[in-house]
Amino acid sequence: MSSTVYLTPEGLQKLKDDLHHARTTERQRISEEIAEARAQGDLSENAEYDAAKEAQGLLEARIAKMETTVANARVVNEDEVDASKARILSNVRVMNKKAKKEATYTLVSAQEADLKQNRISVESPIGKALLAREVGDVVDVKVPAGTVQMEILEITR
Repeated sequence: MSSTVYLTPEGLQKLKDDLHHARTTERQRISEEIAEARAQGDLSENAEYDAAKEAQGLLEARIAKMETTVANARVVNEDEVDASKARILSNVRVMNKKAKKEATYTLVSAQEADLKQNRISVESPIGKALLAREVGDVVDVKVPAGTVQMEILEITR
């Protein structure tokens, strides 16, 4: 069962570009590898052929997943995001109560998550805990090291 995937306009465009590249360039490259391996003769003991066929299967699975994501994508316009609660595309400034450290996260879809840029998925433990919360709320986040308490200090777009 497919579910809606919320993406920014940029995220959707990147996904479409990746899909186009996979359908054209990568399919062509793997097709050439298979033809080259096939030309080497006996396919029953041909490791290059087996590897190329496996790569083809993985690529086709990746393409199918991207096609499903594009088909289920809904573009989120930042101007329409309500800043009173933490939602997708919200910037949420939090205070780790125990460590007394602040962090700001942008809540995004799993496809657009990038921890280096503090873009966390709404499906991650922290993202789930912050979603639909308001400034002043204290949330308990279950992380591998235990439970972390975070207070929401600010929500912006």
